[in-house]
Amino acid sequence: MHFKAPVEEIFSSLRVFGLQELLDDKFLPHLDCETAESILIEAGKFASDRIAPLNQIGDQTGAQYHNGTVTLPHGWKETYVDWANAGWNGLNAPEKFGGQGLPQMVHSACSEMWSSASMAFMLGPLLTSGAIEALVSHGSNKLQQIYLEKLVSGEWMGTMNLTEPQAGSDLSALRTKAEPADDGSYRIRGQKIYITYGEHDLTENIIHLVLARLPDAPAGTRGISLFLVPKFLVNPDGSIGARNDVRCAGIEKKLGIHASPTCTMVYGDGEGAIGYLIGEENRGLACMFTMMNSARLGVGLEGVAIAERATQLAFSYAKERKQGRSLNYSTDSMSPIIAHPDVQRMLLTMRAETDVSRALCFLTAAAIDRSRLEETLEKRQVAAENAALLTPVAKAYSTDMGIEVASLGIQVHGGMGFIESTGAAQHLRDARIASIYEGTNGIQAIDLVTRKLPLSGGRAVSRHIAFLREILKNAPPDQNAGSLLVRAGEAIDSLEIATDWINKNSKDRTDEVLASADRYLKLFALATGAAALIKSAFAENSPKTRQQKIAIARFYAEQRAVDAPSLCRAVIEGASAVKFAAAVFED
Repeated sequence: MHFKAPVEEIFSSLRVFGLQELLDDKFLPHLDCETAESILIEAGKFASDRIAPLNQIGDQTGAQYHNGTVTLPHGWKETYVDWANAGWNGLNAPEKFGGQGLPQMVHSACSEMWSSASMAFMLGPLLTSGAIEALVSHGSNKLQQIYLEKLVSGEWMGTMNLTEPQAGSDLSALRTKAEPADDGSYRIRGQKIYITYGEHDLTENIIHLVLARLPDAPAGTRGISLFLVPKFLVNPDGSIGARNDVRCAGIEKKLGIHASPTCTMVYGDGEGAIGYLIGEENRGLACMFTMMNSARLGVGLEGVAIAERATQLAFSYAKERKQGRSLNYSTDSMSPIIAHPDVQRMLLTMRAETDVSRALCFLTAAAIDRSRLEETLEKRQVAAENAALLTPVAKAYSTDMGIEVASLGIQVHGGMGFIESTGAAQHLRDARIASIYEGTNGIQAIDLVTRKLPLSGGRAVSRHIAFLREILKNAPPDQNAGSLLVRAGEAIDSLEIATDWINKNSKDRTDEVLASADRYLKLFALATGAAALIKSAFAENSPKTRQQKIAIARFYAEQRAVDAPSLCRAVIEGASAVKFAAAVFED
């Protein structure tokens, strides 16, 4: 099935979840609704017509490694060059470095469509976007002048080098070394693993952002610095110079995203790879988190993207595949499987969870935009806290749902879903990594309960709960809504109760709070998702589309959000069971 970018639905969601308010508040003087829609239409065309046809080719061929070089599948370089030449890589980058300066919301919407077309294709640009943000926020003027224009244009690509064989999520175990040189640069020596797009043939240079330790660095994460290490050094006139002392030692054979090269990078076989400090010495983790926070929203959007494509494929197959005879089918012949109630349940789950995940990501993007555009420091701070609160939820829940929706897509296909030619299996294989990288979803949940709930003494999460209640308060009655508002209200009540429990017990019962973190994050997402679907449904002007969205919101509230009270109970009462059972099985 040919992927079709859902431009109309994405644009509608953008407006409902923050873009229209940004425009109404005059924060985007160079953008209007018509222009934003035109950008999305063109981005959708490129996704559907150019990138999507590469997806199965990339999966089957994969990235190829030979003697230190990595070659991507046929057609990838040409498509990437055309994509970059069209200006898509610099969509939200600062104008002074050649970008278009568009809001994060627009960039997120386009990224979703491109990732739906091929998640493997978009992983490189995702990391380049993060590298740009890290350099804009923390790089010296000299580094910005040398590297940003080429990164923004897409002529060069960026990477993120954190993980080492002994240091995965725990960066305190990091061993890569950086020694100061007389000219102000540094010599980097060490090995990094799982480096996405660490080597490839799409661009003439690759700019690695590498975490390393100085000789006198303190132990632990306080002694980590961030360095820019180019594959090729850059001459004073901006041209490509000598090859740096960095190489790709191999690429991984993976479950999915086969065309995205996952590399082992070796720094310093000889005199050491030349690197340049970003930010301050021993403050590299803060600089890297600028990149990671940007990437976490991007990864959440990958979950949405895979879910959207899997949902499209499943609906198309269910309409065509005939099997059995539904009780409600009007003829004696076999009915399409979409007429069977259990298939309908699966398809509606896929549609609802995709819409909720998109809403979570767009709400996060809107908060990021406001944190940069609000006129007063106080309002920017409120928006920044809202973005911080939502980011782990958007990343974790959306990627979990990407996996669940892709798995349901296989189930809808039945035995054919297990056959590679349908494409359904690839969606699940590709989606599986997103819940692991850029901080596993367990880490996101811990971050939520330990670092984000306490923001401003708990006022950030209180504001969010009040925002959800306001949506329900403003929803007009509708005869087709069933118990939509009641169930959504129960979910919000459950969220508030669980939040109070965590805030009261975070210091004295830390183990139990950490054990309940995953359950709490899902509860947070369920309550927010139920309210978001209500907001989207009642903002719709078209009677037909409005009823469709009310139907999805009702389905989600009555079939999915009804788990909220049970999750609340698991947070409050079930965490001690984890502690007890873990102790029993320790031996």
